[in-house]
Amino acid sequence: MTYLDYSATTPIDEEVLDTFVKSAKYIGNPNSLHKLGVEAKKLIDASTKQIADILGVKESEIIYTSGASEANNLALKGLENYSRGKHILTTNMEHSSINAPLSYLADKGYDIEMIPLTDGVVDINILKNMIREDTILVSIGAVNSETGIRQPIEKIAKMLKDFPKVIFHTDVTQAIGKIKVDLTDVDMASFAAHKFFGIKGIGALIKKENIKLTPLIHGGKSTTIYRSGTPTTQLIASMAKALRLAYENIDEDYKKIQKLNDKARESLKNYEDVYINSPIDSIPHILNISIVGVKPETMLHALEEDEVYVSTQSACSTGDISLAVMAITNDSERASSSIRISISRKTTEEDIDNFLASFDKHYKKLVK
Repeated sequence: MTYLDYSATTPIDEEVLDTFVKSAKYIGNPNSLHKLGVEAKKLIDASTKQIADILGVKESEIIYTSGASEANNLALKGLENYSRGKHILTTNMEHSSINAPLSYLADKGYDIEMIPLTDGVVDINILKNMIREDTILVSIGAVNSETGIRQPIEKIAKMLKDFPKVIFHTDVTQAIGKIKVDLTDVDMASFAAHKFFGIKGIGALIKKENIKLTPLIHGGKSTTIYRSGTPTTQLIASMAKALRLAYENIDEDYKKIQKLNDKARESLKNYEDVYINSPIDSIPHILNISIVGVKPETMLHALEEDEVYVSTQSACSTGDISLAVMAITNDSERASSSIRISISRKTTEEDIDNFLASFDKHYKKLVK
């Protein structure tokens, strides 16, 4: 099997699964006052400290969620009762778990404005000039899940410090565990463990202490007042382990992935009807291409015959056209025929060779 859909989800690392299994012995509710509850809480506290240390944030700033979608919804809907203004700035390249809650807020009377992009990237000067007296939030994803385009999050966050009443949220789901992200000046950041070889069902919202949110889930003590429910001891411990493993050799892993991406990119350039959509400075973990004249699902299922697995658009996307590819290319044909190849630190050169061989075989059959 050749798995190249890591941006949708990653398999669980064996060490992470081992941590999950071993932590199952902590059977107490972390909210309980007896010995078993105290032991479970100590494990959560130790895991929280590890996550905080790796990401450079405070332990009190971590809100555990069921994943990035919940974290994004909490970050955006949690501001619903924010009375200072109703103007929100975002881009048309955001994940559906950003777009949907923003549409919800638009129905509530919020003014959602799109930031113009240059080759898929936010121009900080343009963004700065768009900020109004009633602007309350800017939400921009760190890395686009379909193309790998990286936004200048650190520079945006620093610029927004000139506007202390504007909250800056970033979805770092496709960045955490792949590249280093400085969250020093970011107000809120969302991510999920299953994007870096953790277990599905656990994620977090980093929320700086000065930001006030209305919880989505009320009732019951937890690790924070912003998200009720019994803390998931095993999932939290396993996410901390997954994050630690992801950062152990992150620079070396990046270089390895870049070489694999370069190999695939150079080979795919040779096909007349193949267009590479991911800019050269995108993170190497994602390579987006279009095969003009071939439906993406047709090629996906053709590759699947050889047990080669890629994806079309983001796993959570809706609709037939990739807004991310459209934003880069302004070409509806390429935007409706895009395929995403996503690579990880566990991808081998043999995996890339298998993909290229399978692609070549099916390309010759499908392109007339």
